[in-house]
Amino acid sequence: MLNRRAASPSLPLELVGLYDKEKYAEQQRYFAENNRFGSIVNTATILVILILLFTGLFGWLDEWTREITSDSLLWSTLLFFGILFLANELFSLPFEVYDTFVIEGRFGFNKTTPKTFIADQLKSLFVSLILGGVLLTIIVLLYGWLGHRFWVVACGVVIVFILLLNMFYSQWIVPLFNKQTPLGEGELRTEIESFAKRSGFCLDNIFVIDGSRRSTKANAYFSGLGSRKRVVLYDTLIDELTTEEIVAVLAHEIGHYKHRHTLQMLVVSVLNVFLMFYLFSWTLDNIQFAEALGGSRPSFALSLVSFSLLYTPIGLVTGVLINVLSRKNEYQADSFAGRFGLSEALVSGLKKITVKALSNLTPHPLYVKVYYSHPTLLQRIAKLYKMGKK
Repeated sequence: MLNRRAASPSLPLELVGLYDKEKYAEQQRYFAENNRFGSIVNTATILVILILLFTGLFGWLDEWTREITSDSLLWSTLLFFGILFLANELFSLPFEVYDTFVIEGRFGFNKTTPKTFIADQLKSLFVSLILGGVLLTIIVLLYGWLGHRFWVVACGVVIVFILLLNMFYSQWIVPLFNKQTPLGEGELRTEIESFAKRSGFCLDNIFVIDGSRRSTKANAYFSGLGSRKRVVLYDTLIDELTTEEIVAVLAHEIGHYKHRHTLQMLVVSVLNVFLMFYLFSWTLDNIQFAEALGGSRPSFALSLVSFSLLYTPIGLVTGVLINVLSRKNEYQADSFAGRFGLSEALVSGLKKITVKALSNLTPHPLYVKVYYSHPTLLQRIAKLYKMGKK
């Protein structure tokens, strides 16, 4: 509500000339519509959870899955969460359809065809079931083997899983959804390689992804670790930004590597995983939690559901702290680009990306502190200009 009220009908003075009157009015409509839609989705989600809690359906499903699997710890747990996962997918599908084809389509962002959308849904379902199923299987087997002490080893398994995804995401997952091609020879590649050499950053893999198949929004990212790292540019970014602006955006990303932000956030993720598993171990075999969910006896599945509900407020607090660190890192990465004389180009590029995405320019400060992993556009511009005057 605070964030919605903070939306200003007047363009901030620092950004005069960025939007014309008609375009800014469109941005305000886009923000308002997304805000309302998000409230509807959140309210519907909470209502469904309350229905499941008050009717005891979690407990009923646990008893049913245990009965038809002859009380097998592994198979009853996999069936329990498989059903919940598919039910959640069916619940979310109408909202995703509306968001993609109505809201994003209305404002000219959506390029996804119904055929691509269906294919994406099926592929996502397959990947989630395989990866989630394998990970859950390992964790449940460890619990059956080690009992309450399982969580220490399970942490190690999840950490290895996270590392593998970080290293091979672009090679294993992305090709299922998008086509990646090496950036061809030309001015852009030459300038990127030149900057990488100047900044002492080893960069061999530069790819272009066909993001325009689904959206007009621009993006770029780094993926992988060590020799597996690669730059991925969306084709929409190449179309929208100048060569210098793209180099500035990539200089920001290289800044993250130079300041070891990737390693830092990986350590934070590891610590967060340890915290979650440690707290989860305290909910195991708790009859009160099982009864609260409608069950008559404790189970691994009901313990995991109760933990996920109880961890939500703790996750909000840890999320706020992680976002504080993330915003600090963003400023440092901007500063790295600025040290190479790319402040103006980065500001220009950020403005174009923001305008293209119709991003909210005036979020409420409290909303930013709680939910934003990046500083706002105005905050980043102010920091870059301040650095440029020193």
